[in-house]
Amino acid sequence: MQNFDYMVWVVIPFLIFLARLADVSLATLRHILIFRGLKKIVPLFAFVEVVIWLLAISQVMNNLNNIACFLAFAFGFSAGTYVGMAIEERLALGYQLVRIIAQGNASEIARMLSDAGYGITTVDANGSRGAVGVVIAVSERKRLHKLVALLGKLDPSPFYTVEDVRSVGRPVASPNALPGELSLEGNVKRK
Repeated sequence: MQNFDYMVWVVIPFLIFLARLADVSLATLRHILIFRGLKKIVPLFAFVEVVIWLLAISQVMNNLNNIACFLAFAFGFSAGTYVGMAIEERLALGYQLVRIIAQGNASEIARMLSDAGYGITTVDANGSRGAVGVVIAVSERKRLHKLVALLGKLDPSPFYTVEDVRSVGRPVASPNALPGELSLEGNVKRK
């Protein structure tokens, strides 16, 4: 194995893999940040992403006879997509709207969520099976699991949907909020 060139068959493909892992992770985050309306940091992400991509593709083009470089490029793309999504999930940027629909009166749900520090709005409505109460809450994504856990404790569990919110009006400290937590009140900004 004296003729085996580790640089060409191991080191360069590994570096290509790492470069693609980094640039695709940045691309995934960049797209999510665009969707969330965080415009100021996106150009920096794009610049770094393209510089890394250029370094990776130049190594692939310099080693066209090396299948390991092609595979590293492809695997780096796949892994970068996964890592980018995992990072975004950990960051939990933005807000989500939770719409809760309960049979009859939803005042108990509204009180429970208000006591937990969530800003809520209630609406009396009619469903296909009679009167329902609708509770609308906007939650920071970081706190969404707490809200869903509260709903899971109810018997019977209410029907709820969760939607992404691009932007919100004015976040205000609720009198019931824990230190550092916000309730959200106001209108959604239109862009």
